[in-house]
Amino acid sequence: MSTPDFTSAEWHKSSHSGDNGGQCVEVAFHAGVVGVRDSKAQGQGPILAFTRAGWDAFVRQVIDDRLN
Repeated sequence: MSTPDFTSAEWHKSSHSGDNGGQCVEVAFHAGVVGVRDSKAQGQGPILAFTRAGWDAFVRQVIDDRLN
């Protein structure tokens, strides 16, 4: 899958990020693809792209603590 152009995407940090010194990731849902990037890169770093199904599977595994 090629990464779509995320320049017009709205990026969001988790409400759980709090004040942790900038150690966050941001997520954007754009053009049917989920993008994830490092907030420290201030929009200049790489973007990891997931299909929606892939993102949902990843989140389920995080919630179920199955990524150890």
